Amino acid sequence: MFEGQPKGLFALALANTGERFGYYTMLAVFALFLRANYGLSPALAGTIYSAFLMLVYFFPLIGGIMADKFGFGRMVTTGILIMFAGYLLLSVPLGGDMVALVVMLAALLLIGFGTGLFKGNLQVMVGDLYNDPQYKDKRDSGFSIFYMAINIGALFAPTAAIKIKEYAETSLGYSSNDAYHFSFAVACASLILSIAIYYVFRSTFRHTEGGKAKAAAKTVDSGSAAVEELSKEETKQRIVALCLVFAVVIFFWMAFHQNGLSLTYFADEFTAQSAEGLQAMCFNVWNLVAVIFIVYALFSLFQSKTGKGKAISAVVIGMALCFLFLQYDSVTGAVEVSAPIFQQFNPFYVVALTPVSMAIFGALAAKGKEPSAPRKIAYGMIVAAVAYALMAFGSFGLPMPQTEMGADGNPVAVHVADVTPNLLIMVYLVLTFGELLLSPMGISFVSKVAPPKYKGMMMGGWFVATAIGNQLVVVGGLLWGAVPLWVCWSVFLGVCLVAAIFMFAMMKRLEKVC
Repeated sequence: MFEGQPKGLFALALANTGERFGYYTMLAVFALFLRANYGLSPALAGTIYSAFLMLVYFFPLIGGIMADKFGFGRMVTTGILIMFAGYLLLSVPLGGDMVALVVMLAALLLIGFGTGLFKGNLQVMVGDLYNDPQYKDKRDSGFSIFYMAINIGALFAPTAAIKIKEYAETSLGYSSNDAYHFSFAVACASLILSIAIYYVFRSTFRHTEGGKAKAAAKTVDSGSAAVEELSKEETKQRIVALCLVFAVVIFFWMAFHQNGLSLTYFADEFTAQSAEGLQAMCFNVWNLVAVIFIVYALFSLFQSKTGKGKAISAVVIGMALCFLFLQYDSVTGAVEVSAPIFQQFNPFYVVALTPVSMAIFGALAAKGKEPSAPRKIAYGMIVAAVAYALMAFGSFGLPMPQTEMGADGNPVAVHVADVTPNLLIMVYLVLTFGELLLSPMGISFVSKVAPPKYKGMMMGGWFVATAIGNQLVVVGGLLWGAVPLWVCWSVFLGVCLVAAIFMFAMMKRLEKVC
């Protein structure tokens, strides 16, 4: 899995892991913070939440255009500094008045623009590592590893957000609303770590930092291939194919990013707030880490070519199993389940299942039967539809969401049902299967198909499509409390199915440029 990859991949992946940890720590509690701190309705909180996500994924288009001119590395560094300023501003507890709201919106704008300079350009640099012929066949697996690293940061984020907020409340004496800002401050520290990793290991990927001027050179780093020249017709075909993919992924992100909005509302208002026994273990992130160690050690056990390697793998498996047994034995009574904690399951599944998906597709590739990237994306849309079919089925008969007036005069969501946490745990599993089919493969497809002169812009186009999908996330907030829950989930089921059908209809054109 990790063999034969360029060294720069791991440095860039780790730099991205730190940044994503801070981002997802903030995002885990952001929608709930908007409702609690400013007394916003689900629809208005959803509007701000989706607009922020839209900015985060729209600005990479601007960042890509700027990087094509000024260089990818320079934009990555600038983006980290701007993000740091935004998170620092968001970390200051200013209350819930209009001034605080304006400051918060300004912070979101800085975070969005900084992310736009950082995120897309870092991924272009990852793609350019595979321009070297010796790494050519490792592109898809490389992006799977890169995507897995992103989710390692996201895995710990919900627990960090909750624990830091609780510490600020209980140990430092801050109010519930002010304590949220301590979760936001984590992002500042994580960005310092990211920039440190980036510069310490810069020598492993420095040849990918240039912009259009350097890319136009006859040759790049020694051993790399000359820049590919395409005819106008070929360039047009590739751009059209990419735009078709962009149109489809809009609807995936519209559905997928309900995890921070309507699915979090569901966890807060309709899901049981405690768990016992084996189920309770699922809400301890260290237990999930132990499971990840077991998965990777099992792969190592069967793939290792030496007895020493197999022995080490067996020891790791044994230690992880002992840890889980001791954890299970120590569970007494019910464990509190907080709504944001459910967001740890998606990154957990990504990290745990990445080697499984790579093994499956590797075996199919060896037989010449691996699906093309566009076909994987279409399958991902179908899988996402299945996830919302589960939500619709599990929501039949549930009452409408309810609110009541709190002591401060602001509306407060009411917990009205105790649906088993297993429903959301299962839904996140199915959504993750769809994500693994779509997201890393989509990024790989863009880096492979994009015309060389427009790589930054086309990667930015991928993020613009994601931005539009994120803006449409607001649909979940608008539907919340306006229609029965099963109808809300059926909307997302329907758009995913329609997008999948469109993708299959365009398949010949898309596979032509692969």
